[in-house]
Amino acid sequence: MNTEVDHLHLAGDKKKTIENIVSKIKNPKILELGVHHGVSTKLFLEICEKNDGYLTSIDIKDDSSVSNSSKWKFILSSDDNFEYIEKFLEHKFDLLLIDSLHDPDHIQKVFYFYYNFVKVGGIILIDDISWLPYVMNSVFNNEYIENTNREIFLKILEIYNSNIDNFSLSFDFKDTGLAILRKKKRKFE
Repeated sequence: MNTEVDHLHLAGDKKKTIENIVSKIKNPKILELGVHHGVSTKLFLEICEKNDGYLTSIDIKDDSSVSNSSKWKFILSSDDNFEYIEKFLEHKFDLLLIDSLHDPDHIQKVFYFYYNFVKVGGIILIDDISWLPYVMNSVFNNEYIENTNREIFLKILEIYNSNIDNFSLSFDFKDTGLAILRKKKRKFE
């Protein structure tokens, strides 16, 4: 993803949506999959500093220089290296952001694994679910990302329809889109 897309990524209304969700959580424990340039990382850390929270981030690229906050742990790994990562996950999380590899099957795989690390009542955000900014003659006009994001959106609907009693689901189509899931049950049945 280029820098122009990154700035849109957490710009304006979508950033406010995420801030509104996270800032209401007292002592938030946040798990972030994907750091890239640290835009969401820095937002989460600001909130963690104010609300006495803690952020754990995982990325395959060494983005540990994004911050030196004592409220942050960076894990250098692919987020689907579950056996390795599980050793570092010390508690249940109030919020999970999935924003790593933008591939429907990968998102499904990490969603099912990390779901167990989210508290009942916790929130799972899946970024980049909207194809609208990428359609022809739109802001980015990128057919590959348009198709990928549409497939991700459909994959999320498939996961939801197979687990309708486990979480609620809503979508925010601002910027590059966001799926917002609220966990209702401890484990999948």
